Amino acid sequence: MSKNAPSTPKLYLTSKNLGIGISEKHRESIAQGLSHLLADTYTLYLTTHNFHWNVTGPMFNTLHLMFMTQYNELWNAVDPIAERIRALGYCAPGSYAAFSQLTRLGDVPAEPPKAEDMIRILVKGNETVAATARELLPLVEKAGDQPTTDLLSARMDIHEKSAWMLRSMLGE
Repeated sequence: MSKNAPSTPKLYLTSKNLGIGISEKHRESIAQGLSHLLADTYTLYLTTHNFHWNVTGPMFNTLHLMFMTQYNELWNAVDPIAERIRALGYCAPGSYAAFSQLTRLGDVPAEPPKAEDMIRILVKGNETVAATARELLPLVEKAGDQPTTDLLSARMDIHEKSAWMLRSMLGE
């Protein structure tokens, strides 16, 4: 079940007076948006890794390898997102409880879905993460936060390509 309106846990400020040219108000809003992106990315990582372990059927080898490529990319994405939150002067969320409050993605079913349903879930997950990044972009651009703009642009590109490749597996 997908969440449409994730809640917003408290952000913990670590550095109040940063001289990086971004106001505290903007830094807080950007850090909050990046916290949602981090939670979505980590949740998608867990889902993709779960599907890598549990995929079966005629597409096993292809999907097993594709899911591994995608979960490795996602794993490598979480650290730069968390570090950008830290660079903006806030603590990065890092617990399942916080991620479950922040993410728009639902948990995977207890019983592994069929391979085609796994693909559909991952298409939606990648599209959701791309949308989360895109929603934050106007604020980041307004604040003149080029490092975060670059990070968001890269994440959107990767998730849109991943969704396209997965949709192609379904012939859609």
